Amino acid sequence: MPEIEAQFYDKKESRRVQCLLCPHHCLLPEGQEGLCRVRINREGKLVSLNYGEIASLALDPIEKKPLFHFHPGKLILSVGTFGCNLACAFCQNYSLAHEFPPTSYLDTASLLNIVRQTEPEGSVGAAFTYNEPSVWYEYIRAAAPKLKEYGFKVVLVSNGYIEARPLKELLPLVDAMNIDLKAFNDEFYRRHCRGRLAAVLKTVERAAASIHVEITNLLIPGENDDSAEISSLARWLAAIDPDIPLHLSRYHPAYKFHRPPTPLPTLQTAQELAREHLHFVYLGNTPGEQNLTLCRHCGSILISRTVYDVHTEGLKDGCCRHCGVPADYIVT
Repeated sequence: MPEIEAQFYDKKESRRVQCLLCPHHCLLPEGQEGLCRVRINREGKLVSLNYGEIASLALDPIEKKPLFHFHPGKLILSVGTFGCNLACAFCQNYSLAHEFPPTSYLDTASLLNIVRQTEPEGSVGAAFTYNEPSVWYEYIRAAAPKLKEYGFKVVLVSNGYIEARPLKELLPLVDAMNIDLKAFNDEFYRRHCRGRLAAVLKTVERAAASIHVEITNLLIPGENDDSAEISSLARWLAAIDPDIPLHLSRYHPAYKFHRPPTPLPTLQTAQELAREHLHFVYLGNTPGEQNLTLCRHCGSILISRTVYDVHTEGLKDGCCRHCGVPADYIVT
């Protein structure tokens, strides 16, 4: 396992270092790891512990990320490691985010080769996902230019907890992000995630100004499913761009949370509220439920989805097949 010097940190007195990758700004004495568990002070130098360490690799429907308006119906190679810079008690991928799964080393050239091998199967590139990709920063910075050179798309599925400077340097190498907005209240972030809401909101704003962005909000009964909160979230997103897709995802008990799953009527009510402000609001983790993308101009069905069974017959050359108006809110 190679240990690569990390980017974005300051050296302090007594061989301490301060990580500046995310808003935690962990100040680390020698030998100590950050909250993310994958950046450590080695003799006064900040080192990445997960560079090239692959814990999960799969060819997924791009809708699984979820991305509904970015190359719909295509596949993408999904790649993950371990570590996360939040501590969400309800984490759905806790075995990667908060434990130490088995890994295999994969250099960036080998990753590119695998992506190239999946292209004939309908893959458009690579998604860094499963755990928090920002704590894999150095590997992604090394891999992304190689992928872009061959015309592949680079996707991040992220919690958005990253500082402005590293995000700014990364965005030119990224084509799309799904940002997991845990809640629209700061108390939830502080109590359940050891984070702060404002930092994530800034990431959404910065990313949406540069690349394709979709938002996921996992609705947990009694925690972040209040009607006023849902409306506030949708109104805030609409002020950035009412075409940003919002995915309202159903919670299932996981990790340290053992509450009942989100009732389907709760999700449907939240969807109706969000649609008062946003054009595209979808439901996730609801097997059997159909998610439709309708033409904003004529209301015809552009894309229909039941789980990962995706039909795009309503699109033709990036336009609505029925009225001919460009569907420029969908990347094809």
